[in-house]
Amino acid sequence: MRSTTTGTDRSADDLTARARIRDAAVRRFATDGLTAPLRTIAADAGVSPGLILHHFGSRDGLREACDQFVLDEMFRADDELLRDGGASTAAAWLSGLGQHSAMVGYMLRLLQHGGPVLTAFVDRMVAATEDYLEAGVADGSIRPSLAPKARARYVVESSLGALLLRMPAARDRLDLDALAGLLQAYTEEITVPSLELYTEGLLVDRSLLDAFAASLPGESPATEPEDGR
Repeated sequence: MRSTTTGTDRSADDLTARARIRDAAVRRFATDGLTAPLRTIAADAGVSPGLILHHFGSRDGLREACDQFVLDEMFRADDELLRDGGASTAAAWLSGLGQHSAMVGYMLRLLQHGGPVLTAFVDRMVAATEDYLEAGVADGSIRPSLAPKARARYVVESSLGALLLRMPAARDRLDLDALAGLLQAYTEEITVPSLELYTEGLLVDRSLLDAFAASLPGESPATEPEDGR
């Protein structure tokens, strides 16, 4: 018994252990799939299996914590890039892609797993994307949308679909080092055209947009966004 540990010290130890378990779980789930044994994750984190249950309650609780962590980290990185802008920030972001291979591998495993687990993750990702885009609209960095909810879902589903098409197919074990190289090459290939589409647009004339906005049911009125663009 660690009788000299204070309540404050114990809380700090718990937070450190929780983060270590979560990080180990993201890597192990990415490498071996979402059915990776908890005892293996515990060994990776240097803790007992019981400590995983203490912090997360169950495998589902651990995976949900991994979901939220991956989402938070992804949006944090995107926000830094969008806010800082310049060439040096973009270069640093591209050069650091390899460190995100575990998170990309984790999302790839969710896509391969499918079912309610994937649906829940995508719904959370869509909600977070909608909030992110709304914040950008509010501060003037992102154009308003005629259909903000549908736009958020389109951004998420098109991004995840491209990831599933271009990353390795389902397999028993995923090499995260090799995935880092694939991620680097893929991102270098698609960053300029995707940013061009998001920044400059594709069609010169907006007649198709106006026609469909007027004829299709849904959230969008047949009017221009608030800034008239």
